[in-house]
Amino acid sequence: MKNVLLLLLVCTFLNACTSSTSVSNDHKINQTSQNHYQGTEQDLHIYLLIGQSNMAGRAPILAEQYNVIENTLLFDSEGEWQLATNPLNRYSSIRKDMSMQKLGIGYAFAITMSQNLFKTSHKTQLGLVVNAKGGTSITKWQPGHKFYEEAIKRAKLAQQTGTLKGILWHQGETDFEDKDYLPKLIDLVNNLRRDLAQPNLPFVAGQIYKTPSINEQIAQLPKKVPFTEVVMAENLSAMDRWHFDNPSINKLGSGYAQAMLKLQTKLLFQSAEQN
Repeated sequence: MKNVLLLLLVCTFLNACTSSTSVSNDHKINQTSQNHYQGTEQDLHIYLLIGQSNMAGRAPILAEQYNVIENTLLFDSEGEWQLATNPLNRYSSIRKDMSMQKLGIGYAFAITMSQNLFKTSHKTQLGLVVNAKGGTSITKWQPGHKFYEEAIKRAKLAQQTGTLKGILWHQGETDFEDKDYLPKLIDLVNNLRRDLAQPNLPFVAGQIYKTPSINEQIAQLPKKVPFTEVVMAENLSAMDRWHFDNPSINKLGSGYAQAMLKLQTKLLFQSAEQN
């Protein structure tokens, strides 16, 4: 009899714990449905992050990297702005399974950019629209294809509450044997600028891990298209053949921020000269 009573007590305790966990998870879901931005369009600087796996994020996320990224918001699947936390690709409308979404380029990019923004304005915030998918070819990032159209759709929706300031692109692993990758990349930049109605929209691409055939083509982009920059992948390390490890993905992300700031300064000077 004592054993039966003990078993009943244990079951009651476990059910209580399970219910508590379920309520807690529901509470988190309800919290994420709230919009965290109430400012002006001018004060929310939006960046579109697209490409394949290194942009989506495959590096392990360290415990402290799960914290909210200061001064940064993440565009969710409901068209609302949430506090930005890893994994940043979780709201992508084209992503692979959630379990595959880890640390990508956007994390260090956001930290570097938000620190810079805070120096100039305490009102300005960073808004990330991350819509990447691993294993995708650049041929699928052209007008008429789902990946491209989803990127345009989400960027335009985000612009209803903010100002699009630039695009981050990291891709090429799938197309590492493509000798005509550069023309496709040039077309991508021109198409995005046309469809987002910003002819000089800053565009930053990044090299992939130890693949000269593609990296040499990517490096030529700034010579071919104005207001573009390339982040080099020299001296970076990877976890496997294609995916950068945690320290290297952060170096790459910081490099994207520095390249973006360089382009925006250049654009500002051109605007001042024309006026």
